[in-house]
Amino acid sequence: MADLVLESRPDIYTDLTSDKIVQEDLQTEEMLVNMGPQHPATHGVLRVVLRTDGEMVLEAVPHIGYLHRCAEKIGENVAPYQYIPYTDRMDYLAGMNDNLAFALAVEKLAGLEVTPRANLIRVIFAELNRIASHLVSVGTYGLDIGAFTPFLYCFREREMILDLFESACGARLTYSYITVGGVTQDLPERFIDICSEFLDYFEPKIAEYNNLLSYNHIFVKRTANIGVISAKDALAWGLTGPVLRGSGIKWDLRKSQPDIGYDQFEFDVPIGQGLKGTVGDCWDRYFVRVCEMEQSVKILRQALERLRGTPGETLDKRGKTLKLPADEIYYELENPRGQLGFYVQGNGSTIPARVKARGPSFCNLSITNHVCTNCLLADIAAIIGSIDVVMGEVDR
Repeated sequence: MADLVLESRPDIYTDLTSDKIVQEDLQTEEMLVNMGPQHPATHGVLRVVLRTDGEMVLEAVPHIGYLHRCAEKIGENVAPYQYIPYTDRMDYLAGMNDNLAFALAVEKLAGLEVTPRANLIRVIFAELNRIASHLVSVGTYGLDIGAFTPFLYCFREREMILDLFESACGARLTYSYITVGGVTQDLPERFIDICSEFLDYFEPKIAEYNNLLSYNHIFVKRTANIGVISAKDALAWGLTGPVLRGSGIKWDLRKSQPDIGYDQFEFDVPIGQGLKGTVGDCWDRYFVRVCEMEQSVKILRQALERLRGTPGETLDKRGKTLKLPADEIYYELENPRGQLGFYVQGNGSTIPARVKARGPSFCNLSITNHVCTNCLLADIAAIIGSIDVVMGEVDR
Protein backbone atom coordinates (compact mmCIF):
# COMPACT_ATOMS: atom_id res chain seq x y z
CA MET A 1 0.00 0.00 0.00
CA ALA A 2 2.84 2.33 0.84
CA ASP A 3 4.37 1.71 -2.57
CA LEU A 4 1.11 2.68 -4.26
CA VAL A 5 0.92 5.95 -2.33
CA LEU A 6 4.49 6.83 -3.15
CA GLU A 7 4.05 6.02 -6.82
CA SER A 8 0.83 8.01 -7.33
CA ARG A 9 1.70 10.97 -5.09
CA PRO A 10 5.46 11.65 -5.20
CA ASP A 11 4.96 14.84 -3.17
CA ILE A 12 4.05 12.88 0.00
CA TYR A 13 5.50 9.84 1.78
CA THR A 14 4.17 7.43 4.41
CA ASP A 15 5.88 6.67 7.69
CA LEU A 16 4.84 3.02 8.22
CA THR A 17 5.76 3.06 11.87
CA SER A 18 3.65 6.09 12.84
CA ASP A 19 1.02 6.07 10.01
CA LYS A 20 1.61 9.82 9.46
CA ILE A 21 1.44 11.45 6.05
CA VAL A 22 3.86 14.36 5.69
CA GLN A 23 3.26 17.01 3.02
CA GLU A 24 6.38 18.32 1.29
CA ASP A 25 6.73 21.92 0.05
CA LEU A 26 5.25 22.29 -3.42
CA GLN A 27 7.16 24.28 -6.02
CA THR A 28 5.09 26.39 -8.43
CA GLU A 29 6.10 28.09 -11.65
CA GLU A 30 5.09 31.51 -12.92
CA MET A 31 3.03 31.68 -16.08
CA LEU A 32 2.00 34.47 -18.46
CA VAL A 33 -1.71 34.55 -19.31
CA ASN A 34 -3.08 36.71 -22.12
CA MET A 35 -6.46 38.19 -21.25
CA GLY A 36 -7.78 39.60 -24.51
CA PRO A 37 -7.85 41.36 -26.84
CA GLN A 38 -10.91 39.24 -27.67
CA HIS A 39 -12.19 38.42 -24.19
CA PRO A 40 -15.68 39.08 -22.79
CA ALA A 41 -14.34 40.73 -19.65
CA THR A 42 -11.91 43.24 -21.21
CA HIS A 43 -14.54 45.82 -22.27
CA GLY A 44 -13.19 46.30 -25.77
CA VAL A 45 -10.03 45.48 -27.67
CA LEU A 46 -7.82 45.54 -24.58
CA ARG A 47 -5.05 43.05 -23.96
CA VAL A 48 -3.90 42.49 -20.39
CA VAL A 49 -0.86 40.28 -19.88
CA LEU A 50 -1.12 38.60 -16.48
CA ARG A 51 1.91 37.14 -14.71
CA THR A 52 0.49 34.49 -12.43
CA ASP A 53 1.72 32.14 -9.75
CA GLY A 54 -1.00 29.56 -9.48
CA GLU A 55 -4.22 31.51 -8.88
CA MET A 56 -2.38 34.64 -7.71
CA VAL A 57 -1.76 37.52 -10.10
CA LEU A 58 1.68 39.03 -9.60
CA GLU A 59 1.49 41.58 -12.41
CA ALA A 60 -1.15 42.88 -14.84
CA VAL A 61 0.15 44.93 -17.76
CA PRO A 62 -2.39 46.51 -20.15
CA HIS A 63 -1.42 46.61 -23.83
CA ILE A 64 -3.30 49.29 -25.74
CA GLY A 65 -3.36 50.70 -29.25
CA TYR A 66 -5.58 48.18 -31.06
CA LEU A 67 -8.17 50.92 -31.72
CA HIS A 68 -5.83 53.82 -32.52
CA ARG A 69 -7.22 55.96 -35.37
CA CYS A 70 -5.11 59.17 -35.33
CA ALA A 71 -8.05 61.15 -33.92
CA GLU A 72 -5.94 64.08 -32.74
CA LYS A 73 -4.09 64.44 -36.06
CA ILE A 74 -7.40 64.43 -37.91
CA GLY A 75 -8.49 67.35 -35.71
CA GLU A 76 -5.63 69.40 -37.11
CA ASN A 77 -6.83 68.92 -40.71
CA VAL A 78 -10.55 69.72 -40.54
CA ALA A 79 -12.69 72.59 -39.29
CA PRO A 80 -14.00 72.21 -35.72
CA TYR A 81 -17.60 71.54 -36.79
CA GLN A 82 -16.29 68.79 -39.12
CA TYR A 83 -14.40 67.20 -36.22
CA ILE A 84 -17.55 66.68 -34.12
CA PRO A 85 -18.30 63.22 -35.68
CA TYR A 86 -14.81 62.05 -34.70
CA THR A 87 -15.50 62.86 -31.03
CA ASP A 88 -18.46 60.46 -31.23
CA ARG A 89 -16.02 57.65 -31.97
CA MET A 90 -13.83 58.31 -28.93
CA ASP A 91 -16.20 57.37 -26.13
CA TYR A 92 -18.78 55.64 -28.29
CA LEU A 93 -21.01 55.02 -25.26
CA ALA A 94 -21.19 58.75 -24.46
CA GLY A 95 -21.11 60.48 -27.84
CA MET A 96 -23.26 63.42 -26.68
CA ASN A 97 -20.88 64.20 -23.82
CA ASP A 98 -17.85 64.08 -26.10
CA ASN A 99 -19.57 66.30 -28.69
CA LEU A 100 -20.30 68.78 -25.91
CA ALA A 101 -16.76 68.87 -24.50
CA PHE A 102 -15.13 69.66 -27.85
CA ALA A 103 -17.83 72.14 -28.89
CA LEU A 104 -17.44 74.07 -25.62
CA ALA A 105 -13.65 74.15 -25.95
CA VAL A 106 -13.91 75.68 -29.44
CA GLU A 107 -16.67 78.11 -28.44
CA LYS A 108 -14.70 79.38 -25.47
CA LEU A 109 -11.58 79.82 -27.61
CA ALA A 110 -13.52 81.76 -30.25
CA GLY A 111 -15.76 83.66 -27.82
CA LEU A 112 -18.97 82.20 -29.24
CA GLU A 113 -22.05 82.22 -26.98
CA VAL A 114 -24.95 79.79 -27.43
CA THR A 115 -28.57 80.54 -26.59
CA PRO A 116 -30.19 79.55 -23.26
CA ARG A 117 -32.46 77.07 -25.07
CA ALA A 118 -29.49 75.36 -26.73
CA ASN A 119 -27.76 75.19 -23.34
CA LEU A 120 -30.73 73.45 -21.73
CA ILE A 121 -30.99 70.97 -24.60
CA ARG A 122 -27.29 70.23 -24.19
CA VAL A 123 -27.75 69.52 -20.47
CA ILE A 124 -30.71 67.22 -21.19
CA PHE A 125 -28.85 65.15 -23.76
CA ALA A 126 -25.65 65.04 -21.71
CA GLU A 127 -27.55 63.63 -18.72
CA LEU A 128 -29.59 61.21 -20.83
CA ASN A 129 -26.33 59.92 -22.29
CA ARG A 130 -24.84 59.65 -18.79
CA ILE A 131 -27.72 57.38 -17.80
CA ALA A 132 -27.41 55.35 -21.03
CA SER A 133 -23.66 54.94 -20.48
CA HIS A 134 -24.08 53.86 -16.86
CA LEU A 135 -26.76 51.37 -17.89
CA VAL A 136 -24.22 49.69 -20.18
CA SER A 137 -21.65 49.75 -17.38
CA VAL A 138 -24.00 48.28 -14.77
CA GLY A 139 -25.46 45.68 -17.13
CA THR A 140 -22.16 44.43 -18.54
CA TYR A 141 -20.60 44.45 -15.06
CA GLY A 142 -23.23 41.94 -14.04
CA LEU A 143 -22.14 39.82 -17.02
CA ASP A 144 -18.51 40.05 -15.90
CA ILE A 145 -19.45 38.60 -12.52
CA GLY A 146 -21.77 35.98 -13.98
CA ALA A 147 -25.25 37.55 -13.72
CA PHE A 148 -27.02 37.65 -17.09
CA THR A 149 -30.49 38.99 -16.23
CA PRO A 150 -29.46 42.56 -15.14
CA PHE A 151 -27.87 43.04 -18.56
CA LEU A 152 -31.26 42.52 -20.23
CA TYR A 153 -33.01 44.87 -17.81
CA CYS A 154 -30.46 47.66 -18.30
CA PHE A 155 -30.46 47.41 -22.08
CA ARG A 156 -34.26 47.50 -22.13
CA GLU A 157 -34.18 50.96 -20.54
CA ARG A 158 -31.22 52.08 -22.63
CA GLU A 159 -33.17 51.36 -25.81
CA MET A 160 -35.78 53.88 -24.68
CA ILE A 161 -33.11 56.56 -24.32
CA LEU A 162 -31.76 55.71 -27.76
CA ASP A 163 -35.29 56.14 -29.12
CA LEU A 164 -35.25 59.70 -27.72
CA PHE A 165 -31.86 60.35 -29.35
CA GLU A 166 -33.07 58.95 -32.65
CA SER A 167 -36.14 61.19 -32.60
CA ALA A 168 -33.91 64.25 -32.18
CA CYS A 169 -31.02 63.51 -34.54
CA GLY A 170 -31.73 60.25 -36.37
CA ALA A 171 -28.83 58.32 -34.79
CA ARG A 172 -28.60 55.78 -31.97
CA LEU A 173 -24.85 55.57 -31.27
CA THR A 174 -22.80 58.29 -32.99
CA TYR A 175 -24.91 61.42 -32.88
CA SER A 176 -23.03 64.60 -33.90
CA TYR A 177 -26.09 66.38 -32.47
CA ILE A 178 -24.32 68.78 -30.14
CA THR A 179 -22.12 70.90 -32.39
CA VAL A 180 -20.18 74.16 -32.43
CA GLY A 181 -22.75 76.92 -31.89
CA GLY A 182 -25.46 74.86 -30.18
CA VAL A 183 -27.33 71.77 -31.40
CA THR A 184 -28.00 70.84 -35.02
CA GLN A 185 -31.79 71.17 -34.78
CA ASP A 186 -34.55 71.82 -32.27
CA LEU A 187 -36.37 69.05 -30.43
CA PRO A 188 -39.24 67.21 -32.12
CA GLU A 189 -42.83 67.66 -31.00
CA ARG A 190 -43.78 66.13 -27.65
CA PHE A 191 -40.14 65.37 -26.86
CA ILE A 192 -40.45 66.95 -23.39
CA ASP A 193 -43.59 64.93 -22.59
CA ILE A 194 -42.14 61.66 -23.88
CA CYS A 195 -38.89 62.23 -21.97
CA SER A 196 -40.83 63.00 -18.77
CA GLU A 197 -42.82 59.78 -19.21
CA PHE A 198 -39.58 57.86 -19.59
CA LEU A 199 -38.23 59.35 -16.34
CA ASP A 200 -41.42 58.35 -14.51
CA TYR A 201 -40.96 54.82 -15.82
CA PHE A 202 -37.20 54.62 -15.29
CA GLU A 203 -36.73 55.99 -11.77
CA PRO A 204 -38.45 53.05 -9.99
CA LYS A 205 -36.36 50.64 -12.08
CA ILE A 206 -33.20 51.69 -10.24
CA ALA A 207 -34.57 50.06 -7.08
CA GLU A 208 -35.11 46.90 -9.14
CA TYR A 209 -31.45 46.93 -10.22
CA ASN A 210 -30.43 47.19 -6.58
CA ASN A 211 -32.60 44.27 -5.52
CA LEU A 212 -31.54 42.20 -8.49
CA LEU A 213 -27.80 42.92 -8.52
CA SER A 214 -26.44 45.55 -6.11
CA TYR A 215 -27.55 43.76 -2.95
CA ASN A 216 -27.28 40.24 -4.36
CA HIS A 217 -25.25 38.13 -1.92
CA ILE A 218 -23.06 36.52 -4.59
CA PHE A 219 -22.44 39.86 -6.35
CA VAL A 220 -21.42 41.50 -3.06
CA LYS A 221 -19.05 38.63 -2.28
CA ARG A 222 -17.41 39.05 -5.70
CA THR A 223 -16.99 42.85 -5.45
CA ALA A 224 -16.80 43.97 -1.80
CA ASN A 225 -13.22 44.35 -0.47
CA ILE A 226 -11.91 43.53 -3.97
CA GLY A 227 -9.67 45.91 -5.95
CA VAL A 228 -9.54 48.56 -3.23
CA ILE A 229 -8.21 51.94 -4.43
CA SER A 230 -7.46 54.31 -1.57
CA ALA A 231 -8.17 58.03 -1.86
CA LYS A 232 -4.42 58.69 -1.82
CA ASP A 233 -3.78 56.28 -4.69
CA ALA A 234 -6.74 57.61 -6.68
CA LEU A 235 -5.29 61.12 -6.57
CA ALA A 236 -1.72 59.97 -7.22
CA TRP A 237 -2.75 58.11 -10.38
CA GLY A 238 -4.90 60.95 -11.72
CA LEU A 239 -8.17 59.05 -11.59
CA THR A 240 -11.42 60.90 -12.23
CA GLY A 241 -15.14 60.23 -12.47
CA PRO A 242 -16.88 57.36 -10.65
CA VAL A 243 -13.52 55.64 -10.09
CA LEU A 244 -12.29 58.66 -8.09
CA ARG A 245 -15.61 59.24 -6.33
CA GLY A 246 -15.79 55.53 -5.50
CA SER A 247 -12.68 56.08 -3.36
CA GLY A 248 -14.59 58.61 -1.26
CA ILE A 249 -13.45 61.85 -2.91
CA LYS A 250 -16.31 64.26 -3.65
CA TRP A 251 -15.07 65.79 -6.90
CA ASP A 252 -17.36 66.36 -9.88
CA LEU A 253 -16.75 69.14 -12.41
CA ARG A 254 -20.50 69.72 -12.64
CA LYS A 255 -20.27 70.96 -9.03
CA SER A 256 -16.68 72.13 -8.60
CA GLN A 257 -16.41 73.95 -11.94
CA PRO A 258 -20.01 74.27 -13.15
CA ASP A 259 -20.64 75.25 -16.76
CA ILE A 260 -23.65 75.49 -19.11
CA GLY A 261 -25.86 76.19 -16.10
CA TYR A 262 -25.13 73.16 -13.90
CA ASP A 263 -24.87 75.50 -10.91
CA GLN A 264 -28.60 76.23 -11.33
CA PHE A 265 -29.64 72.61 -10.76
CA GLU A 266 -30.14 70.80 -7.47
CA PHE A 267 -28.31 67.47 -7.33
CA ASP A 268 -25.84 65.57 -5.15
CA VAL A 269 -22.47 63.97 -5.86
CA PRO A 270 -22.49 60.30 -4.74
CA ILE A 271 -19.27 58.91 -3.29
CA GLY A 272 -18.08 55.50 -2.08
CA GLN A 273 -18.87 54.94 1.58
CA GLY A 274 -17.82 51.35 2.13
CA LEU A 275 -21.42 50.19 2.57
CA LYS A 276 -20.58 46.57 1.78
CA GLY A 277 -16.83 46.49 2.39
CA THR A 278 -13.86 48.86 2.21
CA VAL A 279 -14.16 52.36 0.81
CA GLY A 280 -12.82 52.31 -2.75
CA ASP A 281 -13.58 48.67 -3.57
CA CYS A 282 -15.24 47.37 -6.72
CA TRP A 283 -18.71 47.51 -5.16
CA ASP A 284 -18.31 51.19 -4.28
CA ARG A 285 -17.25 52.10 -7.83
CA TYR A 286 -20.21 50.18 -9.22
CA PHE A 287 -22.71 51.68 -6.77
CA VAL A 288 -21.57 55.26 -7.44
CA ARG A 289 -22.74 54.80 -11.03
CA VAL A 290 -26.11 53.47 -9.87
CA CYS A 291 -26.56 56.50 -7.59
CA GLU A 292 -25.45 58.88 -10.36
CA MET A 293 -28.35 57.69 -12.50
CA GLU A 294 -30.73 58.85 -9.77
CA GLN A 295 -29.05 62.27 -9.70
CA SER A 296 -29.22 62.56 -13.49
CA VAL A 297 -32.97 61.96 -13.27
CA LYS A 298 -33.17 64.90 -10.83
CA ILE A 299 -31.27 67.17 -13.21
CA LEU A 300 -33.37 66.09 -16.18
CA ARG A 301 -36.67 66.84 -14.45
CA GLN A 302 -35.49 70.36 -13.64
CA ALA A 303 -34.07 70.97 -17.12
CA LEU A 304 -37.21 69.75 -18.88
CA GLU A 305 -39.37 72.03 -16.77
CA ARG A 306 -37.21 75.04 -17.59
CA LEU A 307 -37.10 74.17 -21.27
CA ARG A 308 -40.90 74.46 -21.56
CA GLY A 309 -40.69 78.20 -20.99
CA THR A 310 -37.44 78.89 -22.86
CA PRO A 311 -38.03 79.73 -26.54
CA GLY A 312 -35.33 80.77 -28.99
CA GLU A 313 -32.91 79.50 -31.60
CA THR A 314 -30.82 76.39 -31.02
CA LEU A 315 -27.92 76.90 -33.46
CA ASP A 316 -25.56 79.78 -34.21
CA LYS A 317 -24.58 79.18 -37.84
CA ARG A 318 -21.35 81.10 -37.37
CA GLY A 319 -19.95 77.85 -35.98
CA LYS A 320 -19.34 76.61 -39.54
CA THR A 321 -17.30 79.63 -40.60
CA LEU A 322 -15.51 80.17 -37.30
CA LYS A 323 -11.93 81.44 -37.46
CA LEU A 324 -9.94 80.42 -34.41
CA PRO A 325 -7.81 83.19 -32.91
CA ALA A 326 -4.07 82.73 -32.48
CA ASP A 327 -4.58 81.52 -28.93
CA GLU A 328 -5.02 78.27 -27.05
CA ILE A 329 -7.43 76.73 -24.57
CA TYR A 330 -7.75 73.61 -22.45
CA TYR A 331 -11.28 72.77 -21.40
CA GLU A 332 -12.52 69.86 -19.28
CA LEU A 333 -16.01 68.43 -18.87
CA GLU A 334 -17.38 65.67 -16.62
CA ASN A 335 -18.34 62.82 -18.92
CA PRO A 336 -19.68 59.46 -17.62
CA ARG A 337 -16.15 58.07 -17.16
CA GLY A 338 -14.49 61.16 -15.70
CA GLN A 339 -12.83 64.38 -16.81
CA LEU A 340 -12.66 64.64 -20.58
CA GLY A 341 -10.44 67.49 -21.71
CA PHE A 342 -9.66 69.05 -25.08
CA TYR A 343 -6.69 71.28 -25.85
CA VAL A 344 -7.28 73.40 -28.95
CA GLN A 345 -4.74 75.82 -30.44
CA GLY A 346 -5.79 78.29 -33.09
CA ASN A 347 -3.69 80.16 -35.66
CA GLY A 348 -6.19 82.62 -37.16
CA SER A 349 -7.63 80.18 -39.71
CA THR A 350 -10.65 77.87 -39.66
CA ILE A 351 -8.41 74.82 -39.07
CA PRO A 352 -6.88 74.29 -35.60
CA ALA A 353 -3.10 74.20 -35.37
CA ARG A 354 -3.20 71.60 -32.61
CA VAL A 355 -5.86 69.34 -31.06
CA LYS A 356 -5.19 67.15 -28.03
CA ALA A 357 -7.63 65.04 -26.03
CA ARG A 358 -7.30 63.95 -22.41
CA GLY A 359 -9.44 60.83 -22.07
CA PRO A 360 -10.48 59.75 -18.56
CA SER A 361 -10.43 56.07 -19.50
CA PHE A 362 -6.74 56.31 -20.43
CA CYS A 363 -5.79 57.68 -17.01
CA ASN A 364 -8.16 55.39 -15.11
CA LEU A 365 -6.70 52.34 -16.87
CA SER A 366 -3.19 53.30 -15.74
CA ILE A 367 -3.83 52.00 -12.22
CA THR A 368 -4.59 48.47 -13.46
CA ASN A 369 -1.26 46.91 -12.53
CA HIS A 370 -1.18 48.65 -9.15
CA VAL A 371 -4.64 47.49 -8.11
CA CYS A 372 -4.46 43.99 -9.65
CA THR A 373 -1.15 42.96 -8.07
CA ASN A 374 -1.47 40.10 -5.54
CA CYS A 375 -5.14 39.46 -6.24
CA LEU A 376 -6.80 36.27 -7.42
CA LEU A 377 -7.08 35.52 -11.12
CA ALA A 378 -10.88 35.32 -10.82
CA ASP A 379 -10.99 38.90 -9.47
CA ILE A 380 -9.35 40.48 -12.53
CA ALA A 381 -12.65 40.64 -14.43
CA ALA A 382 -14.34 42.30 -11.45
CA ILE A 383 -11.59 44.91 -11.07
CA ILE A 384 -11.27 45.87 -14.75
CA GLY A 385 -15.06 45.94 -15.10
CA SER A 386 -15.37 48.32 -12.14
CA ILE A 387 -12.97 50.78 -13.81
CA ASP A 388 -15.31 50.89 -16.84
CA VAL A 389 -12.96 51.81 -19.67
CA VAL A 390 -13.94 52.48 -23.29
CA MET A 391 -11.06 51.62 -25.58
CA GLY A 392 -11.98 54.11 -28.30
CA GLU A 393 -11.24 56.83 -25.78
CA VAL A 394 -8.04 55.15 -24.53
CA ASP A 395 -6.47 54.66 -27.96
CA ARG A 396 -8.02 57.59 -29.92
